[in-house]
Amino acid sequence: MTGRTMQVLTQDVLGGPEVLHLAEQPRPTPGPGEVLVRVRASGLNPTDWGHRRISGFLGEGPKVLGWDVSGLVEEVGIGVTIHRPGDEVFGMLPYPHGHGAAAEFVLSPARHLVPRPPNVDHETAAAVPLAALTAWQALVDVADVQEGQRVLIHAAAGGVGHLAVQIAKAKGAYVLGTASSKNHELVLSLGADEVIDYTREDFAEVARDIDVVLDTRGGDYVSRSLRTLRPGGVVVSLALGRTSDHSAEAAAVGARHEMMLVEGDQAGMQGVGRMLQAGTIRPVIAASFPLAEARQAHELGETGHVAGKIVLTV
Repeated sequence: MTGRTMQVLTQDVLGGPEVLHLAEQPRPTPGPGEVLVRVRASGLNPTDWGHRRISGFLGEGPKVLGWDVSGLVEEVGIGVTIHRPGDEVFGMLPYPHGHGAAAEFVLSPARHLVPRPPNVDHETAAAVPLAALTAWQALVDVADVQEGQRVLIHAAAGGVGHLAVQIAKAKGAYVLGTASSKNHELVLSLGADEVIDYTREDFAEVARDIDVVLDTRGGDYVSRSLRTLRPGGVVVSLALGRTSDHSAEAAAVGARHEMMLVEGDQAGMQGVGRMLQAGTIRPVIAASFPLAEARQAHELGETGHVAGKIVLTV
């Protein structure tokens, strides 16, 4: 590898983890408003294995996946004033078309990155951005969670869910989560007030007087979640590929159904960074793999039974 090239985790065709391989590519140069980041760690999310298998937002051609990044600013483009070479930063690359963090270097708009809190390492920071921003935007921006409200979070031990539990608690909510029994202790340790074992009981028969539901599952979870709401409540759905619009059904019971896709958000990342530095949120890292072992990381993620996040180290 020369000084102006880099190793990337890429794929030439759609498929299973076996299509992933390391390759050498030219190291990019930051343009106006951009920074080049020397990647130290990159978090994995379900969207990574989703886009590895299907064309989705990114098409069928060769691609380097990865939206979560933590690392050091290597170079800055013209007009960048908020970061300098050597700064330690973390954040989410523009979703969905800003992918590329599974590499030694990646370009990012400067304002998608914020300083890495000094009390967390790169691996921890990389586990946070996409999942925490998703939870933040759903709970804070869309649902406007207020102190004392009752919030139901589905898949509360998952990547988004376990951070959503902590964000909702930080906002003063009473938090209920759904999780299998093996993850109850974890979800309670993150601050949940109640945990419902979805494998043994119907959450729609247990949860009552809910103000906000965070739906990470899709399918019939929307209709069932609407049955748990107080008038004026809201279900925010994240699994858009498995979710249809239930606005009419929601309106019939005096509620709302919102379908949300995470967006780049400097203010949100700054809020997440403050919570991370204060210890108000902490990611659970289920496993960490070097970039060269990314196939194993994807295989683990696709089991659908990971509590917390998987991280690639570079």
